[in-house]
Amino acid sequence: MKYTLVAWMRDKPGVLNRVSGMLRRRNFNIDSLQVSHSETPGISRMTFVVDGDERVADQVIKQMRKLVDVTRVENITDKPAVLRELALIRVRTTPETRAEILQFADIYRAQIVDVALDSLVVQVVGSEDKVDSAIQLLENFGIIEMVRTGRVALLRGSAGRRNGRRSTAVWRARANGNP
Repeated sequence: MKYTLVAWMRDKPGVLNRVSGMLRRRNFNIDSLQVSHSETPGISRMTFVVDGDERVADQVIKQMRKLVDVTRVENITDKPAVLRELALIRVRTTPETRAEILQFADIYRAQIVDVALDSLVVQVVGSEDKVDSAIQLLENFGIIEMVRTGRVALLRGSAGRRNGRRSTAVWRARANGNP
Protein backbone atom coordinates (compact mmCIF):
# COMPACT_ATOMS: atom_id res chain seq x y z
CA MET A 1 0.00 0.00 0.00
CA LYS A 2 1.10 3.57 -0.57
CA TYR A 3 1.20 5.91 2.43
CA THR A 4 1.10 9.70 2.15
CA LEU A 5 3.23 11.35 4.82
CA VAL A 6 3.79 15.04 5.49
CA ALA A 7 6.77 16.41 7.39
CA TRP A 8 7.52 19.97 8.43
CA MET A 9 11.18 20.86 8.80
CA ARG A 10 13.46 23.82 9.25
CA ASP A 11 14.28 25.55 6.00
CA LYS A 12 18.06 25.21 6.27
CA PRO A 13 20.77 23.92 3.92
CA GLY A 14 21.36 20.18 4.18
CA VAL A 15 18.08 19.23 5.86
CA LEU A 16 16.62 17.54 2.76
CA ASN A 17 19.91 15.69 2.26
CA ARG A 18 19.81 14.37 5.85
CA VAL A 19 16.18 13.29 5.49
CA SER A 20 16.69 11.52 2.15
CA GLY A 21 19.94 9.96 3.41
CA MET A 22 18.19 8.57 6.46
CA LEU A 23 15.43 7.07 4.29
CA ARG A 24 17.98 5.60 1.87
CA ARG A 25 20.14 4.06 4.62
CA ARG A 26 17.11 2.27 6.04
CA ASN A 27 15.99 1.02 2.60
CA PHE A 28 12.64 2.81 2.62
CA ASN A 29 11.22 3.04 -0.90
CA ILE A 30 10.02 6.57 -1.70
CA ASP A 31 7.53 6.69 -4.58
CA SER A 32 7.37 10.48 -4.73
CA LEU A 33 8.87 13.42 -2.89
CA GLN A 34 7.88 17.07 -3.00
CA VAL A 35 9.34 19.84 -0.85
CA SER A 36 8.37 23.50 -0.76
CA HIS A 37 7.89 26.44 1.55
CA SER A 38 5.02 26.24 4.02
CA GLU A 39 2.71 28.87 5.48
CA THR A 40 5.22 29.37 8.32
CA PRO A 41 8.39 31.36 7.51
CA GLY A 42 11.49 29.25 8.08
CA ILE A 43 9.60 25.94 7.83
CA SER A 44 9.45 23.78 4.69
CA ARG A 45 6.80 21.17 4.02
CA MET A 46 7.71 17.78 2.58
CA THR A 47 5.03 15.54 1.14
CA PHE A 48 6.21 12.08 0.29
CA VAL A 49 4.74 8.70 -0.55
CA VAL A 50 6.24 5.47 0.77
CA ASP A 51 5.36 2.03 -0.48
CA GLY A 52 5.01 -0.80 2.02
CA ASP A 53 2.88 -1.98 4.89
CA GLU A 54 1.74 -0.10 7.99
CA ARG A 55 4.90 -1.13 9.83
CA VAL A 56 7.05 0.58 7.18
CA ALA A 57 5.02 3.80 7.43
CA ASP A 58 5.29 3.76 11.25
CA GLN A 59 9.06 3.18 11.04
CA VAL A 60 9.48 6.09 8.61
CA ILE A 61 7.56 8.38 10.97
CA LYS A 62 9.59 7.25 14.00
CA GLN A 63 12.89 7.77 12.17
CA MET A 64 11.81 11.18 10.84
CA ARG A 65 10.90 12.32 14.36
CA LYS A 66 14.46 11.58 15.49
CA LEU A 67 15.91 14.16 13.10
CA VAL A 68 16.61 17.46 14.85
CA ASP A 69 15.41 19.72 12.05
CA VAL A 70 12.10 17.88 11.54
CA THR A 71 9.45 19.66 13.60
CA ARG A 72 6.41 17.47 12.85
CA VAL A 73 5.48 14.36 10.84
CA GLU A 74 1.97 13.21 10.04
CA ASN A 75 0.47 10.23 8.21
CA ILE A 76 -2.51 11.57 6.24
CA THR A 77 -3.21 8.40 4.26
CA ASP A 78 -6.56 7.63 5.90
CA LYS A 79 -7.63 11.23 6.51
CA PRO A 80 -9.84 13.23 4.15
CA ALA A 81 -7.39 15.18 2.00
CA VAL A 82 -6.99 16.93 -1.32
CA LEU A 83 -4.29 15.06 -3.27
CA ARG A 84 -2.91 16.46 -6.53
CA GLU A 85 -0.09 15.96 -9.00
CA LEU A 86 1.05 18.11 -11.90
CA ALA A 87 2.63 16.98 -15.15
CA LEU A 88 4.05 19.00 -18.03
CA ILE A 89 4.13 16.91 -21.20
CA ARG A 90 5.66 17.98 -24.51
CA VAL A 91 3.76 16.08 -27.23
CA ARG A 92 4.77 15.76 -30.86
CA THR A 93 2.13 17.27 -33.17
CA THR A 94 1.37 17.47 -36.84
CA PRO A 95 -1.30 19.59 -38.47
CA GLU A 96 -3.48 16.46 -38.56
CA THR A 97 -3.10 15.55 -34.86
CA ARG A 98 -3.11 19.03 -33.28
CA ALA A 99 -6.93 19.32 -33.07
CA GLU A 100 -7.25 15.82 -31.60
CA ILE A 101 -4.67 16.58 -28.89
CA LEU A 102 -6.51 19.82 -28.06
CA GLN A 103 -9.75 17.83 -27.71
CA PHE A 104 -8.11 15.35 -25.34
CA ALA A 105 -6.65 18.21 -23.32
CA ASP A 106 -10.13 19.70 -23.03
CA ILE A 107 -11.59 16.35 -21.87
CA TYR A 108 -8.93 16.12 -19.13
CA ARG A 109 -9.33 19.81 -18.25
CA ALA A 110 -5.67 20.18 -19.10
CA GLN A 111 -4.11 23.38 -20.35
CA ILE A 112 -1.89 24.02 -23.32
CA VAL A 113 0.92 26.12 -21.87
CA ASP A 114 3.27 26.27 -24.89
CA VAL A 115 2.81 25.92 -28.62
CA ALA A 116 5.43 25.27 -31.29
CA LEU A 117 5.06 24.21 -34.91
CA ASP A 118 5.87 20.59 -34.13
CA SER A 119 4.79 20.23 -30.48
CA LEU A 120 2.49 21.29 -27.67
CA VAL A 121 3.18 21.40 -23.94
CA VAL A 122 0.19 20.07 -22.03
CA GLN A 123 -0.23 20.79 -18.32
CA VAL A 124 -2.31 18.20 -16.46
CA VAL A 125 -3.28 18.70 -12.80
CA GLY A 126 -5.28 16.20 -10.81
CA SER A 127 -5.25 12.87 -9.05
CA GLU A 128 -2.49 10.38 -9.76
CA ASP A 129 -4.94 8.28 -11.81
CA LYS A 130 -5.98 11.26 -13.93
CA VAL A 131 -2.37 12.22 -14.67
CA ASP A 132 -1.49 8.57 -15.46
CA SER A 133 -4.46 8.30 -17.81
CA ALA A 134 -3.61 11.52 -19.65
CA ILE A 135 0.01 10.43 -20.08
CA GLN A 136 -1.07 7.04 -21.40
CA LEU A 137 -3.35 8.70 -23.93
CA LEU A 138 -0.73 11.25 -25.05
CA GLU A 139 1.87 8.48 -25.55
CA ASN A 140 -0.04 7.57 -28.73
CA PHE A 141 1.02 10.91 -30.25
CA GLY A 142 4.64 10.70 -29.12
CA ILE A 143 5.82 12.24 -25.88
CA ILE A 144 9.02 14.18 -26.51
CA GLU A 145 9.69 15.00 -22.86
CA MET A 146 7.83 15.05 -19.60
CA VAL A 147 8.22 16.23 -16.02
CA ARG A 148 5.95 15.28 -13.16
CA THR A 149 5.67 16.44 -9.58
CA GLY A 150 5.16 14.11 -6.71
CA ARG A 151 1.95 14.05 -4.75
CA VAL A 152 1.04 17.20 -2.84
CA ALA A 153 -1.63 17.03 -0.16
CA LEU A 154 -3.66 19.16 2.22
CA LEU A 155 -6.18 17.90 4.72
CA ARG A 156 -9.76 18.84 3.89
CA GLY A 157 -11.79 21.36 5.85
CA SER A 158 -10.73 22.68 9.22
CA ALA A 159 -8.92 19.43 10.09
CA GLY A 160 -5.74 20.80 8.55
CA ARG A 161 -5.73 24.13 10.38
CA ARG A 162 -5.02 22.92 13.92
CA ASN A 163 -7.35 25.54 15.43
CA GLY A 164 -5.37 28.42 13.93
CA ARG A 165 -2.36 27.83 16.22
CA ARG A 166 1.14 26.74 15.38
CA SER A 167 2.31 23.44 16.79
CA THR A 168 4.74 23.58 19.71
CA ALA A 169 7.38 21.99 17.49
CA VAL A 170 7.14 24.94 15.10
CA TRP A 171 7.41 27.34 18.04
CA ARG A 172 10.51 25.45 19.20
CA ALA A 173 12.05 25.74 15.74
CA ARG A 174 11.34 29.49 15.71
CA ALA A 175 12.82 29.87 19.20
CA ASN A 176 16.05 28.19 18.04
CA GLY A 177 16.99 31.12 15.81
CA ASN A 178 14.71 30.76 12.82
CA PRO A 179 12.65 33.85 11.98
